[in-house]
Parts: sequence; structure tokens; C-alpha cells
Amino acid sequence: MSITSLEQLNEMHLDVLREIGNIGSGNAATALSQFLGVKVDMTTPTVRLLGIYDAADALGGLERATLAMLVRLTGDIDAIMMFIMDEAFISSILNILLGDGTLDPMNMSEMQRSVISEIGNIMIAAYAKSIAEISGLFINISVPAITYDYIGSMLSVPAVEMGAASDKILFIEDDYFGETEMASSANMMLVPSIPSLNKLLESLGIEL
Repeated sequence: MSITSLEQLNEMHLDVLREIGNIGSGNAATALSQFLGVKVDMTTPTVRLLGIYDAADALGGLERATLAMLVRLTGDIDAIMMFIMDEAFISSILNILLGDGTLDPMNMSEMQRSVISEIGNIMIAAYAKSIAEISGLFINISVPAITYDYIGSMLSVPAVEMGAASDKILFIEDDYFGETEMASSANMMLVPSIPSLNKLLESLGIEL
């Protein structure tokens, strides 16, 4: 029997998804550390299955503006991944790489935009690679799109794209800290299509 909505996921399914989120977060922290050339640690990530509005509340509310990167996963998996970047997180990285953490999201320089895009790409790729390695599935990542917008507007994208099956998303909250001034949070959201979710769980030998 196949799952037809995310509401049918039981605790065993959620534990598997949480473990994938944990591994992805660890790989993302390692990739970030290698890119920055500094030690980056993280607390144990919080992985939850949330409704769109609950996710918005967790991010500070529908009317809060923030930076985010959006990609589409294709291949064996059809899903949307969104990386929400806290401004303190970005400022810390800009300070490490450029020597100046001053950030105006509405008026970013080309260099700042390039750095932010690269960071988002590295982090998302680390998560996607983790899913592919664990499951043995082929996953391709679209060209990332970076945006600065209200949380409500950004969450409407996965809601429209995948909302026909469910309004639930896998919400992964990470806290990063390092030897420098970095001590901030970033959040990853995964919204898979239902057939892709079934394929992922089946590839891991999980009973549906």
C-alpha cells in the first residue's frame, strides 16, 4: 500500500525522515566549514513535519522578510527544497569571507549576492547528496534562485507546487556556531511529491 498524503506518515516514517535530516545537516555543516576555512559546529537539528502556517510561525511569521534560496529536485525524486537564511547567519559568513558583515538585503552588491548564492548552493547540495547516498536514488538539482521576500510569499511556492497532495513540509532547523563570531540559525525545508516520498521510503526498505 502506498502513502497518498503526508498525514499518513507514521512515527517510523518520521524517524527515517528525521535521520535523513540529521545526516544532511551534518554534511551541510562540514561543507560550510570547508568552504569558509573555519571550524563550524552545530547543535542537533530539530526535524519536524509542519503545516505551511506552522512553518511560517517557526520562521517568525508570514509578514517577516528574509533571504531564501529555492531549488527543484528532479530525477528519481521530484521535490522542492528551500533554504531560509537568517540575516545574522549571512552577516557572519560575509564577515568571514569579505571582512565586512554589513548587509542590506534590498541592495546587495554583486559580490554579496554571489557569496550568498554559493553558500545556499553548497548547503542544499549537501542535503541532496545525503538523500541520494542514503537511498541510492539519482537526484538532480536545478539552478538555485535566491530571493528576499516575505515568508508568506515564499511559502506559497511549495504550497502551490506540492499542495495538491498535502500542505505539510519537512522542516529542519539548524543552529550553527564556530570559532569566529558565527552563532546563528538556518532552516531547510523539503517538500517532496507523494510518489517521490513513496519511492524514497521504499528505497530505504521502509514498509509503507
